[in-house]
Amino acid sequence: MEKWPATLGVLVGHTGLITSVAFSRDGERIVSGSSDETVRLWDVESGAPLGNPLQGHADWVTSVAFSPDGKHIVSGSNERTVRLWDVESGAPLGKPLQGHTKWVTSVAFSPDGKHIVSGGGDRTVRLWDAESGVPLGKPLQGHTNWVTSVAFSPDGKHIVSGSDDNTVRLWDAESGAPVGKPLQGHTDSVTSVAFSPDGKHIVSGSNDKTVQLWDAESGAPLGKQLKGHTASVTSVAFSLDGKHIVSGSHDKTVRLWDAENGAPVGKPLEGHTNLVTSVAFSPDGKYIASSSGYGDSTVRLWDAENVAPPSPPDGKHIVSCSGDSTVRLWNAESGASVGKPLEGHTGWVTSVAFSPDGKHIVSGGGDRTVRLWDAESGVPLGKPLQGHTNWVTSVAFSPDGKHIVSGSDDNTMCLWDAKSGASLGKLLEGHTESVTSVACSLDGKHIVSGSRDKTVRLWDAESGVPLGKPLQGHADSVTSIAFSPDGKHIVSGSDDSTVCLWDAESAALVGKPLEGHTEPVTSVAFSPDGKHIVSGSRDKTVRLWDAESGAPLGKPLDGHADWVTSVAFSPDGKHIVSGSHEKTVRLWDAESAAPVGKPLEGNNEPVTSSSNGMCILSDPWDINMCLQDALQDAYPNQLPSQSGLPISYYSNSIMLKIPHVSSFWTIQDGWVLSSSELDSGCLLTNS
Repeated sequence: MEKWPATLGVLVGHTGLITSVAFSRDGERIVSGSSDETVRLWDVESGAPLGNPLQGHADWVTSVAFSPDGKHIVSGSNERTVRLWDVESGAPLGKPLQGHTKWVTSVAFSPDGKHIVSGGGDRTVRLWDAESGVPLGKPLQGHTNWVTSVAFSPDGKHIVSGSDDNTVRLWDAESGAPVGKPLQGHTDSVTSVAFSPDGKHIVSGSNDKTVQLWDAESGAPLGKQLKGHTASVTSVAFSLDGKHIVSGSHDKTVRLWDAENGAPVGKPLEGHTNLVTSVAFSPDGKYIASSSGYGDSTVRLWDAENVAPPSPPDGKHIVSCSGDSTVRLWNAESGASVGKPLEGHTGWVTSVAFSPDGKHIVSGGGDRTVRLWDAESGVPLGKPLQGHTNWVTSVAFSPDGKHIVSGSDDNTMCLWDAKSGASLGKLLEGHTESVTSVACSLDGKHIVSGSRDKTVRLWDAESGVPLGKPLQGHADSVTSIAFSPDGKHIVSGSDDSTVCLWDAESAALVGKPLEGHTEPVTSVAFSPDGKHIVSGSRDKTVRLWDAESGAPLGKPLDGHADWVTSVAFSPDGKHIVSGSHEKTVRLWDAESAAPVGKPLEGNNEPVTSSSNGMCILSDPWDINMCLQDALQDAYPNQLPSQSGLPISYYSNSIMLKIPHVSSFWTIQDGWVLSSSELDSGCLLTNS
């Protein structure tokens, strides 16, 4: 079975905004820094974290870089210090380098590894001896605002710096003297600077949304500014051959440019769900690494040679499935039907999902088949995918859109090639009763499944083999499963009224089952930082738990008059949303447990959506929901299921299975502004 990557890789582990990424000279490792005050190392091939996080900074890590020999890392922090680390052991080397009087914004090694340069909020550029940590000479002064970015020339003779004063400056690395006049042209803060590999050119990115090339000798701008980003450019870098430039932006995209003519290369690389904070080329030019902010907090790897990983759905359409054997598309704004129904299934259609790029639809049904459709034309793609011997209960695309996973009442799961429709190996067998839900880890390497046989199982997504023994501990059907954000733990809820936490690697139960609910647990979810768990139950309550200790946090959240059918955290972790059999949706303050506003009440099966970034979906039989933070705009792609029914999250979209959806509502501040009738079945709606 071929590899099942996410994009080329999604590295998950940081719990805060990732500020900086860099490749080692051999291209085998990536280093990242974060607002969670840690530095992390990653294996490029596997995407796995290497060792424990490097801890020592007492504030945001703002910038990281490898030494040329790959043995050391330098990091800068908002605590005004620069630190050196041993890559092999992860140990800090010597004392922090102190001298900046305000936050350190950027750090870099000289090409020979003997010196370090740093820039800071104190408007200075500083040089340090990499071995002793001693400052070299006086601070380089000239900028009239923060220094935002620094870099050495390839020969080590010059330093380039960018600043919030809208300028780029060149310095003599030995004497510290300014070289020529400031490079002027940007109309807003310069956020990032870099030398070309031959040292002849400089590239800069700016809050004015542009990228600019400069002649390093004369300081003259080369050609027109590179335009395309729709928000601030945060980071720029050259490829090692100097032919391409990569840029990242607050518009959540990564862009490639031809360094000679300034033309964009391919389409923007889309996938991050928050602003892109840093970009870097691998030394061989094959890969690009990018990092992102809160609500995403991932490092992504891209194929620089193919340039175009899938972009998320455009959020303009809804797909629904029904007991009438059809799949339908709808206009998300008006609720009007788009085109003819997609016909082909011969029984109830139970589950649908868009591909990550929005171009294809997958559906599963009671006719035991999985089907693929062209989302634009509605034309079926190839023959039905056959292999299951009972109803297909759940379908989902892999994070990169290349594969499909399906679960069935025949107790098995199947992996499919999304392009050819071929089955990838044998059925994933092991459950002794119906598979109730499936989810994949954010890095695409693992699949988790829950079943009526009371077990949770982990599978290797590449080989399809089960990982370890079944996770046993529940005394009744598993109703809900979810991966922790870092993929290290799994949480499960059960009809036995308990919540269990599992170690995803060892499959061992972590602590005792979390007891407190007096009726079956219907839904479980992790907080975005992985520190808390929320659960809902037929006992009409919502409960919060400490994910590490398993201790309940405060009293149960009371307010619902009937079963709580689904729960979820907001992307910032500040709120909890819950739905109930009583046909209401409630919001809670996650810290105080106090209800926020009045319950949202609707008709039998409401689907509510608002323009302020909130989307809540409910139904009297079961409920799925997502609360999207307006500031962050989107939840990370492909989050695990957070309820008893199949659910997939996209950049601005949610796919879920609802037996009888009847309305599409638009709400504001809890008030219904408009509604329109939709078909029954499964729904993809956009916030």
